[in-house]
Amino acid sequence: MTTTNLELKILLVEDNPADAELTLDALQDAGIVNQVQWVKDGAEALDVLFGHGAKAAAEGTDLRLIMLDLRLPRVDGLEVLRAIRADVRTKRLPVAVLTSSREESDVVRAYDLGANSYIVKPVDSEAFMKVVKELGLYWMLLNKLPGQTI
Repeated sequence: MTTTNLELKILLVEDNPADAELTLDALQDAGIVNQVQWVKDGAEALDVLFGHGAKAAAEGTDLRLIMLDLRLPRVDGLEVLRAIRADVRTKRLPVAVLTSSREESDVVRAYDLGANSYIVKPVDSEAFMKVVKELGLYWMLLNKLPGQTI
């Protein structure tokens, strides 16, 4: 079965509803029509990626990008990233950390765990939307993943 670019999903892992709404709006404004699945904590993200049952397995197979906050309830973003990189099914999925943390230790740990990019969320909503648009356009339209036909 061939997956079209429109069927490829973005997994947004973000506990702040305002930031999630801005992200969804920015992706839509950028013309990115791919499905975005929003989960509100790290445990939910792990369930989508690795949960038991056909639903979780099906949801994880057509992911194109994970946008991951670090400061999450239940399971933090670094633990989610560690799990993503440890599993053969997800180790090559692009993970863009999109967080408010400017801590150098978080940047280093995220890259050590295999993050593909680390972006500090701008405080200004217009700047935030611009960053998300560019991030979405790059990962969804320009970047080529292994096994993907162009």
